[in-house]
Amino acid sequence: MAIKPLPNHGIYIRSLRRLSSEQKLAKTFELSEMSRRLFREGLRRRFPDLTEDEFHRLYLERLALCHNRNY
Repeated sequence: MAIKPLPNHGIYIRSLRRLSSEQKLAKTFELSEMSRRLFREGLRRRFPDLTEDEFHRLYLERLALCHNRNY
């Protein structure tokens, strides 16, 4: 299986290395929040007819299946 070329990977890594510890932590929180939003949006698209309560229960159930969760 061929691996997708990543021509800008080195640039990305160098830019991350230049961040301060505080900036890296902020970026971590930003990416974590974005992941949760994408997860919720994907669930909402799969289950558009659920009420807000039903959807919230489903979200929490699915989130509980994740191994590296913070919430």
